[in-house]
Amino acid sequence: MKQMSSRLSMAVHILCLIGTMPAPTGDVIAGSVNTNPVVIRRIMRMLKQAGLIQVRPGVGGSKLLRDPDRITLLDVYHAVDIVEGNSMFGMHEHPNPACPVGRMIAGAMRREFDEAQRAMEQRLSQTTIRRLMDQVGRERAPS
Repeated sequence: MKQMSSRLSMAVHILCLIGTMPAPTGDVIAGSVNTNPVVIRRIMRMLKQAGLIQVRPGVGGSKLLRDPDRITLLDVYHAVDIVEGNSMFGMHEHPNPACPVGRMIAGAMRREFDEAQRAMEQRLSQTTIRRLMDQVGRERAPS
């Protein structure tokens, strides 16, 4: 099964790191995510445009612009533009209109796909960055 872009998980990682460290730089974040700094800068630009972070040029670091309790995974999902055309499910574009199935399948699938996406977005709206930061803190704390 093909996976969605990893931008969402990287963006959440970035926000959790910014929320737990004082002004981490792009290079520090890239080291934690273990990816190229160019990829991190691209994602951080998206987060900045969405009003979630402030990025200070040079070695100034980054900070959250909203309390982590007020940033949901849905906010991040929208910020990093995971899907094309607001739908995470693509449709084949030219089914045969002369076929009884081909003529009707797009409408039937679209309703199901839209419902699945709404359910996923509802779930994402219930999880905050703070909740994930707390989970990460508990899991990395010594027993």
